[in-house]
Amino acid sequence: MGSQAHTALGILRWTWKTCFPKCVPVKELPRLPLILLHRPLCSSQLVPPLSTPAQSVRRELTMQSLTEMGFSESQAEMVYEAANKNRCKHDTPVLTVLFGLGLTPGSVLKVLEKCPELYSLKETQLQQRVMNLRKLGLLEGSLQRVISHYPQILSFPVKRVSAVSRVFREKCQFTAQQMADILRDSPHVLEEESAHLEYMFQYVYFRMGCSQAEMVKAKLYRVSLEELRCRHGFLERRGLYQTPDKKGQTLILNPRLKDFLSISEDIFLTSVANATQEEFNVFQKLVAREQEEEEQGEEYSSGDDNDNDDDDDDDDVTQRHVSFKKKTNQRARMPERR
Repeated sequence: MGSQAHTALGILRWTWKTCFPKCVPVKELPRLPLILLHRPLCSSQLVPPLSTPAQSVRRELTMQSLTEMGFSESQAEMVYEAANKNRCKHDTPVLTVLFGLGLTPGSVLKVLEKCPELYSLKETQLQQRVMNLRKLGLLEGSLQRVISHYPQILSFPVKRVSAVSRVFREKCQFTAQQMADILRDSPHVLEEESAHLEYMFQYVYFRMGCSQAEMVKAKLYRVSLEELRCRHGFLERRGLYQTPDKKGQTLILNPRLKDFLSISEDIFLTSVANATQEEFNVFQKLVAREQEEEEQGEEYSSGDDNDNDDDDDDDDVTQRHVSFKKKTNQRARMPERR
């Protein structure tokens, strides 16, 4: 038996003992049909529930059980110590879920090193989150790569992921495939506030005149809002970028978003902006100073508002409400660009 087959059989043995401790003897596993061996790794709808509390056996997590799953001795020791540190003295559901996704022992170890809080999650939580990611368009291959690169994606509740998805679909009008691409390329968007994600979209759509497809190609959400505004503003003040009019037309040929956003700063300066590093540094300082002055002005205005009477407060609230309604209506009438 090859090493890979031996590792796979070890993982199946461990999973079978964990999920169905009294169904089939371990020694009979090599002779079972493959479809039966897959059942513990499938969705909860395909796995029959345990009928009695006595069947819900929690087996102690040991070095031997970890090596049977395919971990080397050193890897097993690292997992064992981390599990004990996170107060997991028994079989941890995250191991079953990650191996069920087809990850290798080495990949599983890296995932747990990056996100040790996964040790404490229940299997139902993990399975629901994996299923939700699949519903959002992260299919086999993409799902495994995202989890390996950014395992924190499994630490977010389904409600949080769904809320971000609604912002992209309803507020920003990305297609389902575009939203899946964003989640695949920039999974850290789940950490951002919904208002921030929407504002970044509005800046690129209205201020820069770029379409949703251009944003996805440029991997927009991989960069910060500050970097985006700085590069765009630098090109604009040098006469190299112009906001399109209502018909989507400009007097100059704007560089494509991906051609000046998804590149290093050196290439941006030499190939796009035709500027020196010193010029860009001076511009960045000016932008930082302008931002600081704006924040100070907002604080000053806020202090004055506190001195106003109740009528002034009511007027201010009404004005903000009207402004919000105008922005909402404006988003609803977003035209197609180019």
